[in-house]
Amino acid sequence: MREQSNGLDKSQNGFTLIEILTVVVIISTLAAMIIPRISGRSDQARIAAATADVTVNIPTALKLYELDNGFFPTTDQGLAALLKKPGSDPIPQNWNGPYLEKVPVDPWGRAYQYRSPGTRRTHDYDLWSVGKSPTEDKTDDDVVNW
Repeated sequence: MREQSNGLDKSQNGFTLIEILTVVVIISTLAAMIIPRISGRSDQARIAAATADVTVNIPTALKLYELDNGFFPTTDQGLAALLKKPGSDPIPQNWNGPYLEKVPVDPWGRAYQYRSPGTRRTHDYDLWSVGKSPTEDKTDDDVVNW
């Protein structure tokens, strides 16, 4: 016959409350150290993607448009001129697009801002994302081409 104490069978294996609490404390400590390091990465990735769009991807399409037509799309024509031939002046005579597959939006889901001729880069265009902040006023999180 098995030995019993307090109505429990001694042959049953399991974890004590102290062991479970120890594991929970260890996991909580690890999570507290790792989560802050990972949480900032999504913002960094969005900034890197917006920077690539503002400094390489969209400018490449704009330069191709300019090579074909001799000028950049106007502010009113906007980046949509890279997808469909504009019908407003100046109408590009050698439009050979589309220069992009779709009108790009920044990693925060908002349209990139475009101005031609630019006020910061008067020789061509200003291109920027308002960044994480939803305001179009200049803030530190803006991603710009100037």
